[in-house]
Amino acid sequence: MSSAADEDALSSDKKREEDGTDGRSQRQEGVEVADGKVDLGDLYGAAAGWVEARTSCPHIGTMPPAGADDLARVPSPDSPCSRCNHPAENWLCFICKDVLCSRFINKHMLCHHQETGHCLALSFSDLSVWCFSCDSYLDVQAILELRPVYEVAHLLKFGQRPPFRSLDVQDSGTGESGSVSRA
Repeated sequence: MSSAADEDALSSDKKREEDGTDGRSQRQEGVEVADGKVDLGDLYGAAAGWVEARTSCPHIGTMPPAGADDLARVPSPDSPCSRCNHPAENWLCFICKDVLCSRFINKHMLCHHQETGHCLALSFSDLSVWCFSCDSYLDVQAILELRPVYEVAHLLKFGQRPPFRSLDVQDSGTGESGSVSRA
C-alpha cells in the first residue's frame, strides 16, 4: 500500500479495531443504513431540529386588539427591513407593525425587542410566529389572538386565506367536547 488513500483506510480500520465500533453505531435502537445504524430517536424532536411551537403565551396580552385599523397596517410580506432595507428574512412586529430583519441578517428585530419590549413577531419568510420573551415559536392555529394578523399576512403573501386545522374544544357549560373547524 503506497498511496495516501490506502494509508488513510488502514488508519481508519485500526481506529475501528481500537474503539470496537467496526464502523457501526454503538446504539442499540435503529435501522441499518449504508455503513452503520441510525438511532430513530435522532430523527424526531430537538435532535432532528424539530421544534414544538407553544400553544399558549403569557405575552399575547401585549398585542393591540386586532381591529380593522390595526389589520390595515400589516405591510406586504416583501417589505424590506425598515432600518437597513434588507429585502429578505424580515419579521413583522405584532405590536407596532414595523418590519425588521432577522438575527441571521442584521438582528434588527431582536434589537427592536430589546429596545421596546415588543416580543411578538411574524416571519414573512414562513409566516411562523416567535415570542422573544418566551424564546419560542407560537402555534398560530392554537392561539386564536394571533390569527387575524397571520391571516392578513397569509392573504398578502399567497392571495388566499390560510387553511386551519380542526380544533378539539370543550364546551365550558356542558363539559362536552367536539371538533370545530376555525377559519
